[in-house]
Amino acid sequence: MTITMNNTRVLTIPEIEKLLTAVSAVDFQALNTRETYQWVEDTLRALRYRKLKKTERGLVHRYLEKMTGYSRSQTTVLIQKFLTKAEVKLKEYQRFKMTRVYSDRDITLLAAVDEAHGWLSGPATKKIMEREFVVFKKTQFKNISHISPSHIYNLRGRQLYRNTIKVFVKTRPTQIPIGERRKPEPNGMPGFLRVDTVHQGDSPNGEKGVYHINLVDEVTQWEIVVCVEGISERWLVPALEAVLAQFPFVVLNFHADNGSEYINYQVAALLNGLVIKLTKSRPRHSNDNGLAETKNGSIIRKHLGYGHIPQPHAGIINEWYQQWFNVYLNYHRPCGFRKAVILNARTGKKKFIYPPEDYRTPYEYLRSLPEATKYLQTNVTFEKLDQLAYAQSDTEFATQMNLAKRKLFSTINSR
Repeated sequence: MTITMNNTRVLTIPEIEKLLTAVSAVDFQALNTRETYQWVEDTLRALRYRKLKKTERGLVHRYLEKMTGYSRSQTTVLIQKFLTKAEVKLKEYQRFKMTRVYSDRDITLLAAVDEAHGWLSGPATKKIMEREFVVFKKTQFKNISHISPSHIYNLRGRQLYRNTIKVFVKTRPTQIPIGERRKPEPNGMPGFLRVDTVHQGDSPNGEKGVYHINLVDEVTQWEIVVCVEGISERWLVPALEAVLAQFPFVVLNFHADNGSEYINYQVAALLNGLVIKLTKSRPRHSNDNGLAETKNGSIIRKHLGYGHIPQPHAGIINEWYQQWFNVYLNYHRPCGFRKAVILNARTGKKKFIYPPEDYRTPYEYLRSLPEATKYLQTNVTFEKLDQLAYAQSDTEFATQMNLAKRKLFSTINSR
């Protein structure tokens, strides 16, 4: 049986006493908490509870217990609410919500940075946004510049972010006794280059595509890419001569795998004339040239893809490399620099980590070297390099580079 509480007529104290005696063996149970609280408030107000004597208050207390089915302590709490606040209201439930740190605007900025730079790792992306605010004074990056690298991946999974985002050739070994088989040891000095070649595929009828020559400094990760029509000495020697001059520091060592495109007398003569030592990878040491091979996939393949590009387009690709791509790689794209952590001092066992705080552009790393000026070529100064490094922010430059890349591919596809 359901009894509806209705205060059409308020009972007097004697009537309440008689009611309690009559229903002593009957128990009541409130079903609707909000209505019960309102009935308790109306009853206490109508009986002028504040002015009642002590014995009368006890009688009212028992009356409220009986009619609501609440315990004595619960009823006491409701009466205290009435005495202190002059009302008995049900406390509204408020779900706890974590304070939102990164707004929709921040997520949109992250999407723009990723689209411009090609979805770099979390630490590299954080470094770019940090540089946008600290170095290039872009105030819109103030909040998101403090994001942790791991949380970047969380934001990339948001719906708003998703709505905003718009074949290697096997090296030909050679037995020519040129170059020393050993792993270069730069000892913290720039100028030790790792070199590798990337072939831009063959056409369905067997025509060869262009070749990309990738040169990476082992210490600073300074990278220069050049495009040639072929890998014979006719194309390679002039390209290497031009590209070696583009490094701001003095080149001391040239390290390649055992491919015949580099291990030949013409390249050796060029390097000897420039007083550059030639070394080549050792057998069964696949990591000797690992840095250049890693950059092949994460940089060249990422931006140029795997599709066939005919050899006559090498010239316009080189123009894009020199004006945009090489500048972007060295002044606007952060790289991870590894740090050795000793796991066992007795055995010397160690592992390499890439701390997020150590992500820097190659130019930043070059400037951070002790006595960095002594490594520069004679006609190069950091004042001149600063003008190139800070003329535009990282994302601004990356956006313009991508526009130039789309024009480049439009030209290639139209021919």
